[in-house]
Amino acid sequence: MLQRPSATPAPDGLDAPERYWAWAAVLMTITLAVLDGSIAIVALPTIAAEFGASASSSVWIVNGFQLAVAMGLLPFASLGEIHGYRRVYLAGIALFTAASLACALSGSLTMLIAARIIQGIGAAGLMSCNAAMLRYIMPKAKFGHAIGITSFCVGTAATVGPTLSGFILSFAEWPWLFAINLPLGLAAFTMAVRFLPASDLADRRFDWKSAILCAATIGLLVVLLDSFSHGLAAPLIAGEIAALAICGTLLVRRELTVVEPMLPLDLLKLPVFAMSVGTSIASFSAQMLAFVSLPFTFQTVMGFPPGAVGLLMMPWPLANAVSATIAGRLSDRHSPAILGGIGLAALAAGLAALTLLPEDASLADIAWRMALCGTGFGFFQSPNNRTLMTSGPKVRSGAAGGMLGTARLTGQTVGAALAALVMARLGVTGGSWALALAACFAALAAMVSLARIRAFRTHTPAE
Repeated sequence: MLQRPSATPAPDGLDAPERYWAWAAVLMTITLAVLDGSIAIVALPTIAAEFGASASSSVWIVNGFQLAVAMGLLPFASLGEIHGYRRVYLAGIALFTAASLACALSGSLTMLIAARIIQGIGAAGLMSCNAAMLRYIMPKAKFGHAIGITSFCVGTAATVGPTLSGFILSFAEWPWLFAINLPLGLAAFTMAVRFLPASDLADRRFDWKSAILCAATIGLLVVLLDSFSHGLAAPLIAGEIAALAICGTLLVRRELTVVEPMLPLDLLKLPVFAMSVGTSIASFSAQMLAFVSLPFTFQTVMGFPPGAVGLLMMPWPLANAVSATIAGRLSDRHSPAILGGIGLAALAAGLAALTLLPEDASLADIAWRMALCGTGFGFFQSPNNRTLMTSGPKVRSGAAGGMLGTARLTGQTVGAALAALVMARLGVTGGSWALALAACFAALAAMVSLARIRAFRTHTPAE
């Protein structure tokens, strides 16, 4: 009979079958959390019409969730290090599931946005600890494989959200977009309670001042990027820049005096970790530049009907699913710097090829280019995530996992803001310029990834 995990962390992961039940709980919850970041996008016009709200107000159904996630990642990661990742993870699942019910039952736009913000807080608890939990679930020899499967789930969930939303809305009302989380969240919570292992605990108190400064800094950065993309008045943007500079300066000054800082400056001093964060931000910027601009290119410039756009996007996540899994396995035996460099070079080549697409391109012409992008991105993502999680001490896994999620969200926000800015200045036909910019980001990330080869030679992984 399977037993509840002991209070003492396992030396090298859990034994089977407990390992696979715990891993399943992590995969299910992180997929739900990432999926909910984009699943409501397609339903925004419907929700706005039902509540008699403006389109700009309804956008906060998505923005409120994403902002709560971004602001909560690093503080929750610190809580996980202090009180245990298992405890924070369970609290995140419970809050996310309860907030999903509140979303489904919302009777006004204000109530729905508030519920989505709470849901985002719960999602931050999950995202900040999921990769750290894997270090205690999986043996070292299989960690790269586990990261590969997890990266596949995250990448797929991030890209299929709008498609799944459209499918659900074709036969159900919008509250079901959130109601489907209830049975899955309860099932995941049940598995997590029984099988998630204990973790090492940091001997320090939670730093509330750092948490507030960290949340404010990340939140202001996201808001500033969004303001740039929407062309807000210069005085407002100047005020946001000033507020960001003040909060960021206060945060860094405080964290420099802390042994295990919430903003992981100790990890960022490691060249391998810092360069991996940089490549992550650049690669996700490239991906989001493409994801925002491609639907406009396919529909408005090339003339494909709206229903076909989702299908045209599918080769990317499908190829990503295969390559992320393969690269995860390879990263247990081969240099992540080389694997990541190859993947990012392929991503840059695919984006460049998409830039040169003729307006009368065939489905095959589009498919192979999208597949090349997805293959390259997946080949980079798994090894890079493995590097981020293993380059520092195991006791700092929470900070590393929080930074992993922060880098992803920062890159996505930068990419979306740049895509909106380019198309605002050049119109819908500016999509090709957005793709060219994405190719430049990917090429830059490839060079940084390959530059890590030398850093890996002098880096000694900590236990």
